[in-house]
Parts: sequence; C-alpha cells; structure tokens
Amino acid sequence: MKPLTLFFGLLLMSQANFPFAASDHPIKTRPNFSLPDLERKVRHINEWDGKVIILNFWATWCPPCRKEIPEFVKLQDEYRNQGVQFIGVAIDNEQSVSQFAFEMDMNYPSLIAEIKGIGLAQQYGNRAGALPYSVIIDRHGQIVFRKTGPLSRQRIINTITSLKE
Repeated sequence: MKPLTLFFGLLLMSQANFPFAASDHPIKTRPNFSLPDLERKVRHINEWDGKVIILNFWATWCPPCRKEIPEFVKLQDEYRNQGVQFIGVAIDNEQSVSQFAFEMDMNYPSLIAEIKGIGLAQQYGNRAGALPYSVIIDRHGQIVFRKTGPLSRQRIINTITSLKE
C-alpha cells in the first residue's frame, strides 16, 4: 500500500467508531514490545507490569486522537496513585510528537513507533487499522478492553474501576 493511500485510509477510518470487546479477539495476553520515548530512551511494555495500562495508538495528524489526549492527561493525574498508567504509541515522527506533547503538557510516556506502529497495533487486535486505537490491560498483562475510535472518560473509569487487584 502506498504511504499516501495508507495515510488517508487511516485518517478516514479514524472518524469511524468500532468498539470491540476483548472477547472478540483471539489475543488475550499483551504482546511484548519496546520503543523509544521522547528522550530516546528505549522503554519496554513490561516496565509497567502490575499496573492497569491504557495503551493508546495515536498520531498528531489524527483529529480524534488530538481531541481525546487532554482527557487522558487529566485521568493520568487522577488515577496515577491507584496504579493506572497511560502510554501513548505515536504512529508519527519524533519532532511532531515532541511538539504536541509539550503543547498538551502530556504527563505520561509517548513512545515513538512511526509507521511500524501500525503493525504493533495489529498485534494488539486493531483489525480496522484505524486511529485512535486503545486497549486496556489489567495488572496481570491480560487485555480486557479494545476500542477503535475515541475512548471516553466514562468507559475508561468504568473499566479500570472494575479491575480488582
């Protein structure tokens, strides 16, 4: 697929709303990966083992992605002390992500995946190939929720509060 076609396909599909329950996907255990953060430090997903993880695949050029991130920043502040960790996986370049993260005062890691993030999102069950795409992972590394399209504050709160230690 040509990069421009892929870009517009992702952009158009990002406007869609495709909620899938984790039970709709064969992948239950979180796939392992490592990617650099904005300081170019390689981060491994297993760093956050034992926490509830909201893993969000996004890009700066994706309007719904940009819209949901301020809410993620607020929720990270509210739930940090309860063992909740937001992690962004940017399907974008470091410069764009760095500028956006600064503007949004992002208080959670944003990992730079560039185009290879599409394949990683697929490993996490993103069948539509659209952005934003989020998964919620329990403290034991099991994927308990997947969503293509914007993830609401209430859905996040309902899911993380239903997860007992």
